[in-house]
Amino acid sequence: MNRSCKQDDSLRFVGLSATPSPRGKAPKTPNELKYIELFSGIGAFHQAITNILPNAKCVFAADINKDCAKIYKLNYGIDSLYDLTKIDAKQIPDHDFCFFSPPCQAFSKGGKRLGFDEARGTLIFEVFRILKAKIENKHPPKYILMENVRNLVSHDDGNTIRVILKGLHELGYRTPVLPLILSPHQFGIPQLRERAFLPGIYDPANVEIPLNFDMGKLLSKSDNNIFSIIDENDSDKSLVIRKEDIRTIDAWNEFYHGIDLKVIGFPVWADYFHSDKDISSFPAWKKDFVHKNETLYLRNKTFIDYWAKKWKVYTDFNPTQRKFEWQCGTNINDISDSLIQFRPSGMRVKVPTVAPALVAMVQIPVIGKLKRKLSLKECLRLQNFPDDFNFGEQTLHESYKQLGNSICVKVLKEVTKKLLSL
Repeated sequence: MNRSCKQDDSLRFVGLSATPSPRGKAPKTPNELKYIELFSGIGAFHQAITNILPNAKCVFAADINKDCAKIYKLNYGIDSLYDLTKIDAKQIPDHDFCFFSPPCQAFSKGGKRLGFDEARGTLIFEVFRILKAKIENKHPPKYILMENVRNLVSHDDGNTIRVILKGLHELGYRTPVLPLILSPHQFGIPQLRERAFLPGIYDPANVEIPLNFDMGKLLSKSDNNIFSIIDENDSDKSLVIRKEDIRTIDAWNEFYHGIDLKVIGFPVWADYFHSDKDISSFPAWKKDFVHKNETLYLRNKTFIDYWAKKWKVYTDFNPTQRKFEWQCGTNINDISDSLIQFRPSGMRVKVPTVAPALVAMVQIPVIGKLKRKLSLKECLRLQNFPDDFNFGEQTLHESYKQLGNSICVKVLKEVTKKLLSL
């Protein structure tokens, strides 16, 4: 479907006229709560809600990814392999809580950001269709909660989120003015992973009144420590990084100690220490980085020439290994005390307070002093899943990928607790 996203398009997809129904009723007792999990993945919301209400019942879950569905069935005993576009909404059991996390690639900085012009971006309207069916059948879910990437809020100059909010309001759901932007590190889970969370309550009579959703005092990055989730006694040799990566770390560590600059505020590009490349077509920011690299080299020429020859930087290192980003300020003074990521943009070194966001591309962080990647168990902890979560016999790569695509359970839990208290 290729169409521009206009503010009045929101409910044309589901053919809804805004006809208020009675306010949704909460279950008689909290433990009677029934919920559905759409775009369920490996069940982050299932983990969150059952942590709050152990007897809450999942009456329907759906995800089109067969590998995720296998893991969902393995852990929760529920079949979730469904294509929402082919589901009759009337066949979905009545429920009190609808959680949905539609595919984010259409809005993500990591994707092409086509939004509603991409098929995946229109899946939010499948959620509207399901909610509409329940409303028309006099069983509106009282609570809704959507999760997506932070960029959803700013996508298409804010038009995308306006369409989503308009659609939910016309269905009768009160929401905050904008989604909450929250990260696991704000709740004591050492991962920097900002995501958008949009809670709502079915209350058509008061839909124009924004939902007051104050999450209270939140933690800062400096309140976290990555070593709170790390098992330093883990002896799994498969986690140890390659010798060439260890060599890259050691080389750049020597470089850092040998130059006259300890707070490097720009990426270090060895290819531009002394280059006759034409940079006239470069954008201004890139020209600035090149000039800073040239200046750094000229101030430290004797040492850098010695260092480059010793480590064979220009013959043995590939282009990515010749790039280095120091993002630690003065908080640490040795790479062994850091958290490291090997990225296409180079080796990035960060303060070990919070891990960078786990992503589906599987750029697993490296613990500097241990010279190994984070284990699957440690990544489970970064997403606040239990240590004994079962990934079955699937490949480690697929398990890391699924975690990277999932949601931090702790954040979902806290947002859900707040929503249920309103």
